[in-house]
Amino acid sequence: MALSYKTVNISQLAIELNIRCNLLHRWRQLYKKFGPGSFPGTGNTRGSGEQLKIYELEKIYHESMLNLEILKKGQKYIHKGRQEIYDFIRLHEGTYPIKKMCHILGVGLSTYYKRKKTPLTKTQIRVNLLQREITSVYFEFKGCCGTVLITRELQRRGFKISQAQVSFHMKQLKLRCKVKRRFKVTTNSQHNLYISPNLLNRNFKVNEPARVWVSDITYVQIEKRFLYLTVIMDLYDRKIVGWHLGSALSTKKTTLPAWNMAVAHRKVSDGLIFHSDRGVQYANKMFTNILDTYKCVRSMNRKGDHLDNAVSESFFNTLKRELLHPQRRLLNTEDMRNEIFEYIENWYNKKRIHSTLNYKTIPEFIASNEKSIQK
Repeated sequence: MALSYKTVNISQLAIELNIRCNLLHRWRQLYKKFGPGSFPGTGNTRGSGEQLKIYELEKIYHESMLNLEILKKGQKYIHKGRQEIYDFIRLHEGTYPIKKMCHILGVGLSTYYKRKKTPLTKTQIRVNLLQREITSVYFEFKGCCGTVLITRELQRRGFKISQAQVSFHMKQLKLRCKVKRRFKVTTNSQHNLYISPNLLNRNFKVNEPARVWVSDITYVQIEKRFLYLTVIMDLYDRKIVGWHLGSALSTKKTTLPAWNMAVAHRKVSDGLIFHSDRGVQYANKMFTNILDTYKCVRSMNRKGDHLDNAVSESFFNTLKRELLHPQRRLLNTEDMRNEIFEYIENWYNKKRIHSTLNYKTIPEFIASNEKSIQK
């Protein structure tokens, strides 16, 4: 274009360059309008300096949005193994660029094409299916079970697999069990009320229902404040027979409603041992009179020894690890109550397997014991 401005005779220049004269005139008009951005090349946008900057920013924006869209759709497959990623890419070949999907999801382009061309062996198919099942169990247990529980659950589902094999595949899939945390004390044992002796004495194995109940209280954080969860567990089958989520630590908001639920769900046997810590909610006259009415035998932890009620504390650790810690926001009272209900009544009491029950669910344990009694 600079050469065309140095000569007066445009027709002569067109002959020398072997192009049409009207085409040269059009190029000069474009150059006058857009300057250096007049001829950006195939696939690029023509424009002035400021316009090119805008076009470049828009291109970067659309590129980023496309990357984000691919990542959002594909992220749930990343932890399920390479085959799941390959299947995702093959399914979306007509929607997104293959090279881009491979880059974002962390697989090699050449490896993808090779896997697409070459069918899997029987061993690879078996490993992929097994890893899918391990991943399914891991997330079904909310990421809180280790190799022992996952192995037992897979064996329950008919897989012949060892704990070492599960551990190997979990490392391959980068699946890790969440770590337990310590929690603060919620009960007040600084009082002058009567303290019962530790009759349970850490004997957590019980052969009949409604013979030993253990209870404890923990805090649950919600928006702007705390709620307090009281549970009563039957040591026979580890079922939470009674629970209550209250807004205060008084007896009427903790142990009393939990007890009322427990006796409504399971008949109390004479001489039932009710074990708890030394908190005022358990030692006060209102609650002890109720226990006496049902002819229960009271038992409490020794001073400063939380292991005397280790089963209740273990349940709270499990609940907080599986239900509360994964939450990304604080819930309101109603939502938290619904979450606790869903966890205890529909998950823990019905579907979760328990190592102390020989890796059975509570209903399975009860059913198997009933069959053995009938025999």
